[in-house]
Amino acid sequence: MKTMKLLAAVVLSALMMGACGEKKSTAEQLGVKGENFEDTLQGKKVGLFTLRNKNGMEVQVTNYGGRIVAILVPDRDGKMRDVVLGHDSLADYVHIDGNFGALIGRYGNRIANGRFTLDGKEYQLPQNNYGHCLHGGDVGYHHRVWNGNQMDDQTLALTLTDEDGTAGFPGTLEVKVLYTLTDNNELKVEYTATTDKPTIVNLTNHSYFNLNGDGATDILNTVMTINADAITPIDSTFMTDGTLMKVEGTPMDFRKAKAIGQDINADFAQLKNGHGYDHNYVLTTGGDLQKVALRATSPATGITLELMTTEPGVQFYVGNFLDGKVKGKYGIAYPRRSAFCVEPQHYPNSPNCKDYPSTVLRPGETYSSTTIYRFSVEKKK
Repeated sequence: MKTMKLLAAVVLSALMMGACGEKKSTAEQLGVKGENFEDTLQGKKVGLFTLRNKNGMEVQVTNYGGRIVAILVPDRDGKMRDVVLGHDSLADYVHIDGNFGALIGRYGNRIANGRFTLDGKEYQLPQNNYGHCLHGGDVGYHHRVWNGNQMDDQTLALTLTDEDGTAGFPGTLEVKVLYTLTDNNELKVEYTATTDKPTIVNLTNHSYFNLNGDGATDILNTVMTINADAITPIDSTFMTDGTLMKVEGTPMDFRKAKAIGQDINADFAQLKNGHGYDHNYVLTTGGDLQKVALRATSPATGITLELMTTEPGVQFYVGNFLDGKVKGKYGIAYPRRSAFCVEPQHYPNSPNCKDYPSTVLRPGETYSSTTIYRFSVEKKK
């Protein structure tokens, strides 16, 4: 009897030791810990969800703002690198202003003067950026707690009910976003939404990428290609006017691969208005997920990001307003241009621009949008 008790004690001890010695995720080893995201906000539980594929790639998402907190991918030497900026605690996301990794809605980008007319009725939205409505205002989806359901190791479903009249938008919107990490090292993001009244919708994600895997360095050496013949030009308040501007013969042209920093300081009106690149590019891919809309590579690590999307445009922003004051993950204070954003979207101010693709959603219809972020490694030449 004593022998059996002793054996049981040894087995239990071994199991406990095994559990304690269980290998932590790469992100957790680097310092992004789940317990730092556990809280209750807006009457809902907040946490950190980790997706993993068979290649060891990881994606971490918090249901506060649907934010992508970390993306771990291997560099050309096999070292895992975190290629997005962000914070390592929920408190920082709540208290530090910024859109790091966030889901954006109900309307991504800007609406002029925060006003639009739909079916003869004018709606007034928040004016939170140069007198315009940016990213749905201060109660946009980046500040909302989503309902999170991790369906398996590689899939996370987030849902949100956006009530009629919130931030001035008409209609109760039922939104679902599906994050799927595939075994091809693709992060697939699928957006769907329905409404009970005519409304406007433009959803996207606002991740800040640094393919060097080091938020302390700028991304001006990153080699970028964007399959777009035109941009929607902006004024000094970042507002579009319903026209298109060809990129040919200008510093805005990324149809052939070039370093982001090659022309960024050129004497060109659009670069002055945007304080660098902060423009919507009109894609030539026609919403075909088989066609690469954008490709970026870090010469330092070889890490490559390819973006495919059903959206007609992509906002290309290069962290012009990062200033070294915001401290993010791993204790790094993010300097100017230490990341780039690529936000698939319909065009800015579309509700007020009749020649831009429509963002109107009506009852009985389903808003649907898909974007794929595919990661790979370019070997040294």
